[in-house]
Amino acid sequence: MTALSSSKGGLNPPTGKGPFIPTPITKVEDTGLSQLWLQDLVLKVLYFQGYLTGFQVAETVALPFAGVTDQILNALKREKFVEVKSSQMGLGEGSYQYAITGAGIDRAREALERSQYAGPAPVPLEVYNRSIRNQQRGRLRVTSRVLRQALAHLVLNETTFQRIGPAVNSGSSIFLYGPPGNGKTSVARAVGQMILSTTMYIPYAIYVDGQVVKLYDNVNHKRAPEKDTTARGTGSLRAGARRDTRWVLIQRPFIMTGGELTMDGLDLVFDDVNKFYEAPFQVKANGGILLIDDFGRQLVRPRDLLNRWIVPLENRIDYLTLHTGRKVEVPFDVLIVFSTNLPPKDLVDEAFLRRLRHKIEVGDPTYEEYREIFQRMAKAKGVGYRDQGLAYLLQEWYIKHNRKLRASHPRDLCDQILDISNFMSFEPNMTRDLIDRAALAYFVDL
Repeated sequence: MTALSSSKGGLNPPTGKGPFIPTPITKVEDTGLSQLWLQDLVLKVLYFQGYLTGFQVAETVALPFAGVTDQILNALKREKFVEVKSSQMGLGEGSYQYAITGAGIDRAREALERSQYAGPAPVPLEVYNRSIRNQQRGRLRVTSRVLRQALAHLVLNETTFQRIGPAVNSGSSIFLYGPPGNGKTSVARAVGQMILSTTMYIPYAIYVDGQVVKLYDNVNHKRAPEKDTTARGTGSLRAGARRDTRWVLIQRPFIMTGGELTMDGLDLVFDDVNKFYEAPFQVKANGGILLIDDFGRQLVRPRDLLNRWIVPLENRIDYLTLHTGRKVEVPFDVLIVFSTNLPPKDLVDEAFLRRLRHKIEVGDPTYEEYREIFQRMAKAKGVGYRDQGLAYLLQEWYIKHNRKLRASHPRDLCDQILDISNFMSFEPNMTRDLIDRAALAYFVDL
């Protein structure tokens, strides 16, 4: 699918200058949707919500009242599908209260049999695709200074640190591997926090061949404050919004999925009851990061999962399937992060690893790194740190047991010391007694 140059559908054409802002809607044709489809949407809204003013209808469907929603309501009035129940003198047609008629109920029910979606008007798929390509240039480019600030709370060796920055800037794929408890997920989250400093626009929903795909998700997407307050809310719909209000400004997404990920979850999910689609994880993550945590522990085989990613990773395009069988093309502007505790050789072969652009091992900390982590954790949690106590811990509970150092151990052991000292009414210090009690409760020889 090729990008369109027209601004029809509420998208300003790429200019290479300035931030992306969806252009305002001034007439029904600007929506890229048919008048009949929009009439059905308004009827469904009135069917579900009862009496609404013109302004309330406009806000629900995320379209301006003047020039768009008023035209839709006037057409429905002429056909006797809606009627005006009351009006307030001097406040204009937007303050009129509308109700659905018996004929309107019949038409709404017919529309509901096709789809029960009754929310913000969607944007056409081609408009969404252009918007993602248009906003690619807004991605954060990581420098060494920015990365050090983002990872300042973690203790990483310099080799690992120097490999993370280029991997993030690639915007492609990262394979984080190594023993559990050494901060792979923490690294991914820190990178996610970096990209949250930049924003992007996404539509509430996408329109594809008469079908609606719900995209905005208040669990996985975090709204960003609008600088121009006239661009949202009922007031904007009355005064005329300065952008298309079918779009929402969000912080670039950071979405994490783990063992619950399935192959079905990577395609359009059709709700048989409500009769509209939910966008898959990778589409919701467009413009941001998708972290697949505990890679290899999903219900599907790692090989099958990676086969699904081959085309998107190489071509930066994904193909999704409607329940009619038709495939649609969407951009794949996602930094995919695979994080695993399992040895790479147990997951994939060399051919698959070659397609994962950056491979970064996050190994066990050195003794010096472990000491720094313990000092930080003890200070943060209010545990009295002692070098003598740490030396005792390392000798008695690591060296003698041939136990590996893990970056998560200092945090967990400090928590154990706090639990025990609170129970025994002791000061939480790194005494031999408290260390032995904490380690005995924490470690298990396997």
